[in-house]
Amino acid sequence: MIEVAPDPDGLAHRAATRIVATAKRAITDRGECVLLLSGGTTPQATYARLATAPFANQIDWSRVHIALGDERYVSWDDPRSNFRMIREILTSQVPIPVANVHPVEVARPPIEAALAYERTLRTLLGSGRPDLVLLGLGDDGHTASLFPGHAAVREQVRWVVAEEIREQVMWRISVTPPLLNAAREVIFLVSGAAKADVLRSVLEPPRDPDSLPAQVIHPASGRLDWLVDAAAAGR
Repeated sequence: MIEVAPDPDGLAHRAATRIVATAKRAITDRGECVLLLSGGTTPQATYARLATAPFANQIDWSRVHIALGDERYVSWDDPRSNFRMIREILTSQVPIPVANVHPVEVARPPIEAALAYERTLRTLLGSGRPDLVLLGLGDDGHTASLFPGHAAVREQVRWVVAEEIREQVMWRISVTPPLLNAAREVIFLVSGAAKADVLRSVLEPPRDPDSLPAQVIHPASGRLDWLVDAAAAGR
């Protein structure tokens, strides 16, 4: 499904509403909710809403687990850290237990950090599935830290990998398609006219995930929705 909001504010409101509904349903059905959240700029307004009334008080945060879809290989206090952003805007503002927030252990070397994070996620999920994965869309068609031309896009076994993204002079640690596509729900959040061309390319044929990694996201038995604002939907 593609849902178009009139502006970024409306986009954040709709995304927060969806996350609340998913959390309540998962807690009712299975006793807890596991969210894999995105970094970047676009979801920040959504997280800010989740941290305040009326959204925050609709969720039993003691039964929510928050993990990351990807992370930059930087310290937790680095301004580029996804964990830092989510902590500052969301998790420090709601009564979620510290043990229910699962950052990447960036004190380890990158490959070891990826292996450790996969162990964390397998312990958290067991034989289950993430209840919701929130993803963004980069100008180059990447999502999470699945970048064009990189091996992580084609990963079929491991849940988490580390890759050096030379264009960014940085290592990135990312959840991979096998876990992303196992989610009960996947929501892409896309905002701004600068994303209009790439959004159209991702949604329309031909399908070439090596060039447009966001195209690799197709939940096997879950729901995939695109929440976009009017500017991003312009093409």
